[in-house]
Amino acid sequence: MFASVLDAPRRRPHRYRRLTPSLLVLLGLAACGSLPTIVPDLARRPGPPAQLEGARGPLSVAQSKTILARLESSGQETGIFERHLAIEEAIVGSPLTTGNRVRLLQDGPATYQAMYAAIQTAEDHINMETYILDDDEVGQRFAQALIAKQQQGVQVNIIRDSVGTLGTPTAFFQNMADSGIEVLEFNPINPTATRKDWELNQRDHRKLLIVDGHTAFLGGINISSVYSGGSFRKGSRGKPKGGADGDLAWRDTDLEIQGPVVAEFQKLFIAAWDNQKGKPLAEKNYFPPPVIAGREVVRAIGSSPDEPYSLIYATLLSAITSAETSVYLTNAYFVPDPQLLDALEAAAGRGVDVKLILPSKTDSWLVFHAGRNYYERLLRAGVKLYERRGVILHSKTALIDGVWATVGSTNLDWRSFLHNHELNAVVLGTEFGDQVRAMFAKDLAASDEITLDKWERRALHLRLKELFARVWEYWL
Repeated sequence: MFASVLDAPRRRPHRYRRLTPSLLVLLGLAACGSLPTIVPDLARRPGPPAQLEGARGPLSVAQSKTILARLESSGQETGIFERHLAIEEAIVGSPLTTGNRVRLLQDGPATYQAMYAAIQTAEDHINMETYILDDDEVGQRFAQALIAKQQQGVQVNIIRDSVGTLGTPTAFFQNMADSGIEVLEFNPINPTATRKDWELNQRDHRKLLIVDGHTAFLGGINISSVYSGGSFRKGSRGKPKGGADGDLAWRDTDLEIQGPVVAEFQKLFIAAWDNQKGKPLAEKNYFPPPVIAGREVVRAIGSSPDEPYSLIYATLLSAITSAETSVYLTNAYFVPDPQLLDALEAAAGRGVDVKLILPSKTDSWLVFHAGRNYYERLLRAGVKLYERRGVILHSKTALIDGVWATVGSTNLDWRSFLHNHELNAVVLGTEFGDQVRAMFAKDLAASDEITLDKWERRALHLRLKELFARVWEYWL
């Protein structure tokens, strides 16, 4: 029933379609914040060993060590858990939980089908947080499914970003509200509609769906028909037509998670609702008793500009700094700050295999060229760069030493690190790491390597675009 939507015509919905020149000026004027930094003492402090939590509460130190030793054992020699996890624990505060089941979802068709199937099973509540929710075939199908569930007595609560949904008609959300769905606009653009201090530059870039408190979806995929084509399928719509994006398929990555860690994602959703001063949520069973769903160890990480620094950014820097064998990053929007550049260069300098898969086509030429401005520096440091062919790359994933993986909404740019509310999951172990490695290898095979010799011979007009784009990188 949902498959027909996956072949629907796609249009250009992403965030930069919505940022008109006047809005970009307003965002620039509203910008605040500074370069994120990790507290030096925190970075040096060894801290206590990581302690895991399960469905019945905290595990003993011995139990935690046994599980982590199993997760870390692989063909690669690495001590990343010993060096990094205590720092990550201190930075983030949320627990590492065991007993979870994690399913890796690639592209819109797989993600939407899994999300839609979960919605159909809902009996108590559905919580959704998204940047974009378009009034197109995919958006309408989700809206109809959510309205049907609300009419069955399932409480549906939606947080939608004001900028991300700027192009979505008010009637689309009013129709859902008329059915009883609670729709909360995050940081309204209209200052007269705000429920707190007006914070135009702070946006909710998270993508989260929680069903009955036991199943969570998160990653990079918004609710829009542009994700309806698979980027790996033969005969898909992912064929270049010469423009910046044309009719290219969008390549993205999401997770479906079940188990005790879902409660941590639920806490983040409720905290965002309360922070935006939404009306009190209906009394529902938002925190059912946790059950063991699998063997994966997962940590939920939510970042907010209200924090002294991005929690996701800080823990990613720590993981890269702790890497011994490999750093594999796939990201849609790459505009690195000096600390990230230093961490990548240092890793390559100590012999770590550092590979980045970045877009060759994009929906934002400013971000695209601002990131390319740093290619030469990275290539000279020994970092290997690749650009994904034939798709609009929208994934945000990382795999460190084959055992520390993260998937979420966080881009490697200043906006994600300083201005956005973001959401990621960290998954430990070789079992999930092998899946991410295989996905990375598949994308790598569909990418072109950027060599230093090739890059030094790029055209003058590209160099000029890089210089111009770099002026705007802080606000992109």
